[in-house]
Amino acid sequence: MSNLKLNSAGGGSVTLSVPSTSSARTLTLPDLTDTVAVTNQLGLRNRIINGAMMIDQRNAGASVTVTSSSYTLDRWQATITAASKYSVQRNAGAVTPPVGFTNYLGVTSLSAYSISSGDYYALRQFIEGYNIADLAWGTTNAQPVTLSFRVYSSLTGVFGGCVRNGAGDRAYPFIYTISSANTWTTISIIVPGDTTGTWVTDNTAGIQILFGLGVGSTYSGTAGAWAAGAYLSATGATSVVGTNGATFYITGVQLEKGATATPFENRLYGTELALCQRYYEIGSAYLSAYTSLAANYPIGMLTGTNFQNTKRSSPTISVSTTASSNIYTNIGNTGNINTASFSSVGLVSTQNAFGNITITWTASAEL
Repeated sequence: MSNLKLNSAGGGSVTLSVPSTSSARTLTLPDLTDTVAVTNQLGLRNRIINGAMMIDQRNAGASVTVTSSSYTLDRWQATITAASKYSVQRNAGAVTPPVGFTNYLGVTSLSAYSISSGDYYALRQFIEGYNIADLAWGTTNAQPVTLSFRVYSSLTGVFGGCVRNGAGDRAYPFIYTISSANTWTTISIIVPGDTTGTWVTDNTAGIQILFGLGVGSTYSGTAGAWAAGAYLSATGATSVVGTNGATFYITGVQLEKGATATPFENRLYGTELALCQRYYEIGSAYLSAYTSLAANYPIGMLTGTNFQNTKRSSPTISVSTTASSNIYTNIGNTGNINTASFSSVGLVSTQNAFGNITITWTASAEL
């Protein structure tokens, strides 16, 4: 082994190690107009949260029929114009994930639905403005990004998606091809930075990433160019919801700065969960319910509940209990909600009663 050490003017150095070999090897360097791509292995390259589909706080792997635009696996919203056209489940169909992954988001079409011009069915993630500020979109210094992912479908052909701003009035539709059915395919798409439009850099929605599952002409645009429009996908893309029983599985979703797709950034489970909990968290608490003096009398109070992670904004709190509904009502009278905690949950009885119950609560600060 031979080593060549190069010292930099800044005081650092780079060491090139050459293994022992009996044959000649050639290393070709780029010319002065090119750059050498270096993979940043220090982490936090990926602007997508839960791109490996590990976290599913709401459903814990159960299948959900989408009846309204709502969140499924953490950070992934299923958006629709008509109910019950597809279901979403982590690891739906129990196929083998691509190498390096153990989970995927699975979509199954529930009918052969013919989409109209104003229909749209898609998977979407909103990226918070703070997390895209360095891209400088909306300025002359706008930086390119690369979107990469692994996809698997029972259908073949041209599929579509879109990158757009939080307001939904600037859009970059894109297409990609799945050539082999029921085979994991790796896709990478380079998106040039948008030099116009409004791209917020605060705690509201900065960028939307969408994968079309069937989008009508009103919301489909020309692929490969920025446009002023509320597009969700590209013209001519395959409709997954158009085939009964069709499947669409996706994982390893990564959005990173630059025009090069680097290996997927695998984060620790606890780190990924904490990132998800900025937007949604589930918790529970044990509450002592005191004997009521009469019907409709307050009987208990849960106080001083702190979140595991600070929320993006003051969340919406929902609470529930397994206690008999004919004893406890008005579960969910909450007060003093902020990004770090909520201070109280009150219960009211419908009859003289007492006991101890477990309260389950959710805090949602989704974009």
